[in-house]
Amino acid sequence: MVNIRLPDGAVRQFDGPVTGLDVAAAISKSLAKAALAIRVDGVLKDIYLPIERDATVEIVTRDTQAGLDLLRHDAAHVLAEAVKELFPETQVTIGPTIENGFYYDFARPEPFSPDDLVRIEARMREIVKRDEPIRREVWDRDEAVAFFKAAGEHYKAEIIAGIPAGEEVGLYRQGAFIDLCRGPHLPSTGRLGTAFKLMSVAGAYWRGNSDNEMLQRIYGTAWANDKDLEAYLLRLEEAEKRDHRRLGREMDLFHLQEEGPGSVFWHPKGWTLFQTMIGYMRRKQIAAGYLEVNTPEVLDRSLWVRSGHVEKFGENMYLTQTPDERVFALKPMNCPGHVQIFRQGIRSYRDLPLYLAEFGKVHRYEPSGALHGIMRVRAFTQDDAHIFCTEEQITEECVKASRLIQQIYHDFGFDDVVVKFSDRPERRVGSDEIWDHAEAALKAALAALQVEWTLNPGEGAFYGPKLEFVLRDAIGRDWQCGTVQVDLNLPERLGATYVASDGSRRHPVMIHRALFGSLERFCGILIEHFAGHFPLWLAPLQVVVATITDDADDYAREVQDAARRLGLRVESDLRNEKISYKVREHSVTKVPVLLVVGKREAETRTVAIRRLGGKAQEVLGLDEALAALAAEARSPLDRVA
Repeated sequence: MVNIRLPDGAVRQFDGPVTGLDVAAAISKSLAKAALAIRVDGVLKDIYLPIERDATVEIVTRDTQAGLDLLRHDAAHVLAEAVKELFPETQVTIGPTIENGFYYDFARPEPFSPDDLVRIEARMREIVKRDEPIRREVWDRDEAVAFFKAAGEHYKAEIIAGIPAGEEVGLYRQGAFIDLCRGPHLPSTGRLGTAFKLMSVAGAYWRGNSDNEMLQRIYGTAWANDKDLEAYLLRLEEAEKRDHRRLGREMDLFHLQEEGPGSVFWHPKGWTLFQTMIGYMRRKQIAAGYLEVNTPEVLDRSLWVRSGHVEKFGENMYLTQTPDERVFALKPMNCPGHVQIFRQGIRSYRDLPLYLAEFGKVHRYEPSGALHGIMRVRAFTQDDAHIFCTEEQITEECVKASRLIQQIYHDFGFDDVVVKFSDRPERRVGSDEIWDHAEAALKAALAALQVEWTLNPGEGAFYGPKLEFVLRDAIGRDWQCGTVQVDLNLPERLGATYVASDGSRRHPVMIHRALFGSLERFCGILIEHFAGHFPLWLAPLQVVVATITDDADDYAREVQDAARRLGLRVESDLRNEKISYKVREHSVTKVPVLLVVGKREAETRTVAIRRLGGKAQEVLGLDEALAALAAEARSPLDRVA
């Protein structure tokens, strides 16, 4: 007798060993038809494998995340089968799932063409129609190596030869195609469905090592149903329209060039946007009790050795040696510099909490292939702060910092925010006892915040656990931005102390807090979130006064001057061009408001207001129009609730 406990607590009894498909069928025919795999005591397994003892079983279907991951996994294998059928001389290597899809790396002398991708995708759909059974087989290691070598699959043979002794060599057979895989898999290729699409081809080194041979990587996307696939493709299309690199050029915000890889050249309008963000945050932080500081960008390497950065983060640091043979580092983080400020003079427990904030430029090496516009750079500005406090103040200060982050995201138009808790990574400093204490304190803050959160295992900083704030943009993409990190290590490593109430010397707790993280990256997120159509308070150029004829030039200058006196960022366009041309041009550069003036407007002291994206215009008196725009352009900090 085998007792199967289901997720709802119900127990089903079977006379003997039973498969997941049997369990699903015992519940309902529709569930058996939808079943893709099973979890047995939490472990994902093939649905046809026998369960020989009492166990807790969950049926995995395509509408779950586990089911979707399985579909993407099998899509990669179906891709490999299709390639082998069409191009038998090609060698298959590895094919994992990735966010939103999958890829498979192939070794082939000739490059895959766009037409090849069309043929391969069509063959994949044929394989799905065949509904080939997918079954696991356990092979002897030497036999498996010999099999793949005989088939000309030298990469697979190399992988199998590297599997540790005593570990099973599992192969999966689907039709005439056999591939190495840990599994699990769908019961047949037909269960994959049709909601997949091949997207692109790129180069990739074998095992990710640039010393190895170059392979061809075919990327694809796969979803649970055609509706989800179509929605994803529409999101990609919309994302392309919103690409911050293209909009940055069109709006004349910034540029990047090879002489400064990963560094941003801000143009006047882009720098205005950047400084508007800083101005908002500076006011918000001052109101919350933060003291702004500034620390050197170049510091002696010895400081970074003591802090642990050289050991744990050294491969991402820029080091340089001066003629006097001293070694310096461009700072990758602001925290050690803030500890140096804290250490000046004697600190008392009465001084705590102490809030130090900095808009600090930091430098981190990123591989050239990872750089992406202003989203992923090597030189960026952190809206960094460090809260020095006692252990008793940790929870309260983490709650305050978290609420500050949430308020700021709301003001910038982001209300869909997810919180993740990242615990200790493998590479870290400090004892397990210190980490236990830091993680417990941060979880207490989560409880006090009363927000839902998910675990992000092993993703904490090397010096402490952290909360990550993930915001969702206008087209449903998630961006990890703000962080709150509890650090019980760095102050001790760098000798920071305060005088406690009993007269003893103690190390303060250091809470690292970032609002946006990288300001450059957040600018890119804002550009794409708003598609360049910023709310008036954020727009780098808020108003353009455009003339219809040169009869209105003097009046246009008067309008511009009056708008500037009210604090609006305004320019005038007096060129001898048709007004329709001016409207189109300023629409491309995403100017929110055009004030169109001609001879009639000059005589009546009015303006015709045209909004970005709108075809209608509203005629108002000059004073009324400018007062309304000035009110609309106020920072969220100046608005009356």
